[in-house]
Amino acid sequence: MTEPRLSPIQLDNYKPLREVVFESLREAIIGGRLKPGERLMEAQLAEELGVSRTPVREAIRKLELEGFVAMLPRKGAYVAGISLKDIVDVFEIRGALEALAAGLAAERITEGELDQMERCLLQASEAGDRENLSAFVAVDTGFHELIYRASRNQRLFQIVTLLQEQVQRFRTVSLSQPGRFKDATEEHRQIIEAISERNVELAQNLAKEHIENAEQSMLQSLKEVDVR
Repeated sequence: MTEPRLSPIQLDNYKPLREVVFESLREAIIGGRLKPGERLMEAQLAEELGVSRTPVREAIRKLELEGFVAMLPRKGAYVAGISLKDIVDVFEIRGALEALAAGLAAERITEGELDQMERCLLQASEAGDRENLSAFVAVDTGFHELIYRASRNQRLFQIVTLLQEQVQRFRTVSLSQPGRFKDATEEHRQIIEAISERNVELAQNLAKEHIENAEQSMLQSLKEVDVR
């Protein structure tokens, strides 16, 4: 069944309405339900979310500041495209950080965290068998977060958090490529083995290669999309 583009806002949420609307629209962009180049019509979005136009307008302005929305003169707001430069920049940074984190995790990980990684592997296989993209993305996110936590480097984790929104947007596009579920799961398995064997160099190399493969999958997915 097709996932709805937007869901009505729960008005009893403890957060300010403008923040809830912002998070809902940002999640829809990251998840690909609002696609690059798509025009954002305040009235239509307000109707779908069940709110007035004011919090939608405020949310669009904030999304523009974070780079998710582009404002075009005399045309209005559009979901920002993903440029090739964006892709290269983010994956260069992520490749270096993932390699560093995996190497540190190989030295510092606990048995409990290794068990959690193994559970992530099973969940990824199950999501892949169901071809459930949103579930696989969630598991993939959790797997990489485990590696960063296992690195025992709080500054590293903070840096990754700052990059998380762009990574999450790219992750969804990359994993949508046919066959990527299976390949990513196998790459995760190899990384877990290297970390569990305390093989620092192998863990670093496999983590870097995993991110390079994700970048190639991302580029393949965007071949028919107008990227600048």
